[in-house]
Amino acid sequence: MNTPNDILKSYWGYSQFREKQLDIINAVLEGKDTVALLPTGGGKSICFQVPALLLEGITIVISPLIALMKDQVEQLNKKNIKASAIYSGLPSREIDILLDNCIYGDVKLLYVSPERLKSDLFLHRAEKMNISLLVIDEAHCISQWGYDFRPPYLEIADFKKQLSIPKIIALTATATPAVQEDIINKLELKTPAIFQKSFARKNISYSVRISENKEEKLVQILSSISGSAIIYVRSRGGTRHLAEKLNKKRISADFYHAGLNNATRAKKQDAWINNQIRIMVATNAFGMGIDKPDVRLVIHMELPDSLESYYQEAGRAGRDEKLAFAVLLFHPSDAILLQKKTEQAYPSPEFLKRVYQSLANYYKIAVGSSLLESYDFELESFAKAYNYNPIEAFAAIKKLEDEGLIQLNGSFFKPSKIMILLNHQDLYKYQVANAKLDTIIKALLRLYGGELYQEFVTISEYQLAKLTQLDKSAVVDKLKYLDQSGVVVYDHQKEKPQLTFLTARQDANKLSIDAKKLAERKSANLERVAHMVKYAENDHQCRTQIFQHYFGEASFMTCGNCDVCIERKKQNQASMNLIIPAIEKSIPREGIDYESLKTKHASSGIQSFDEALREMYEAKKIKVTPSGKINLS
Repeated sequence: MNTPNDILKSYWGYSQFREKQLDIINAVLEGKDTVALLPTGGGKSICFQVPALLLEGITIVISPLIALMKDQVEQLNKKNIKASAIYSGLPSREIDILLDNCIYGDVKLLYVSPERLKSDLFLHRAEKMNISLLVIDEAHCISQWGYDFRPPYLEIADFKKQLSIPKIIALTATATPAVQEDIINKLELKTPAIFQKSFARKNISYSVRISENKEEKLVQILSSISGSAIIYVRSRGGTRHLAEKLNKKRISADFYHAGLNNATRAKKQDAWINNQIRIMVATNAFGMGIDKPDVRLVIHMELPDSLESYYQEAGRAGRDEKLAFAVLLFHPSDAILLQKKTEQAYPSPEFLKRVYQSLANYYKIAVGSSLLESYDFELESFAKAYNYNPIEAFAAIKKLEDEGLIQLNGSFFKPSKIMILLNHQDLYKYQVANAKLDTIIKALLRLYGGELYQEFVTISEYQLAKLTQLDKSAVVDKLKYLDQSGVVVYDHQKEKPQLTFLTARQDANKLSIDAKKLAERKSANLERVAHMVKYAENDHQCRTQIFQHYFGEASFMTCGNCDVCIERKKQNQASMNLIIPAIEKSIPREGIDYESLKTKHASSGIQSFDEALREMYEAKKIKVTPSGKINLS
């Protein structure tokens, strides 16, 4: 029988677990409700993926982000671990087949969004699955005091009870004590085993640099710290602009954001991972699920929305546990801009209802229809059609998303996929009867093989066109015809953002938008902004301690390597340079006892005096006799 260590070695190639991982895995295997609070880079995924492979049946993983689902599924499949994801934007026939594979096939992990749990189709199929473990990834999303997210998170406990799922684990990197309590209460966990690793990342040196000219300061930092780096900016256009500026200064850089197509993103990411590109300038989603341990530097050009966000993003540095740097470039005006942006993100309930009605009109959707239906969405076109300010319209859409009504995959590229529905014999008969389609079918089988009969396979119409010597448009037409004929399921690529109605379209005037709840969320977000600004303006408290105290971890030890600690050391050293010579002069040849010496230097302060003595002793400038007298060496 395999052990957790066997699975770790076999699939991940590691000989031992990191701190807390094995304890968490054993708690899950023993059937305990489990909460794991591990900092970014702490190896949360292994804590549920290893049990998933040891338990019979399938593990359901609830995750809030499509990008995160895709990354994890891709990484698991590379390790020959059968995993799938269902998310908005997939055609209903593809979802239908994926769910069948989870019931009758060998899928070990299925990733879904919390909204999927409310779908009648999913619930009906899930009842037929042998679900051994329920995982809530990014569990802070459950709490209204964590990130602003979707109400279906609050109904996970009902799903667990309805399907009698025996084991549950909730994982997060960032949770304050209030959020931890919310996670336990909302999931209805019974005396959970709680595992928390220290939020102190001893190898990361945090610092804030106040600057009028951030780009100039950025170049200085990049010149003084070598190695792989991530630079975070807010806008997609900003990523390209800054990367181009760095390249002009002969600093190796590229840019990355979710609006790029799949192939381009993969190419850029691979070049950076393999150190062909030193610096990636990116929006904040970059780095999720990417296993690159040797990032030496993470720089933020603007203030993140919260300490939670900053801790996660900065924590992508130094996962190899070697010294790394996290730098926030700050100007006092940044605080005003962030507060204004947060204020604008909370439109009135009346405006939300108006935008919801406009969306329904835009897509000509009748009341009661379009549950989990997805549509191409272009913000500029929508805003222009209904005379909205695009920024205000976008803020309203994000709040409607928080209310669990819609979901916007802000930029979306999904490559084409295909699966053959007929068996070998019937497909051969079809080819004989339809000679004009024989060439395209043979090309599919030649390029993608027998897997086409078993699951959806990502394809390239360009490669098919090259092999068949047809125009790409002709290839697409033939594949669409095969789809309509019931020979294949052809999911043609999408490049536009996708807007999904998570509930059947409702009467906008009857939307139950809770004004009090919106006000509470706004207040909570402004409070998080205040903590972020306080961190940026701080010049007296150890930065690691700030994170520890914010997340409810008691600590009296400073990190010693953040900018505040380093500055304190410099000041202390200057003080030591004055105190130590004075102490040396006041020690008589015959020696002196501690209390008498201390009295002579009372004006220095007891802490500084003791620190000076310790430094003198370690430098062998003084010695202590058996009787307790202090002598010069």
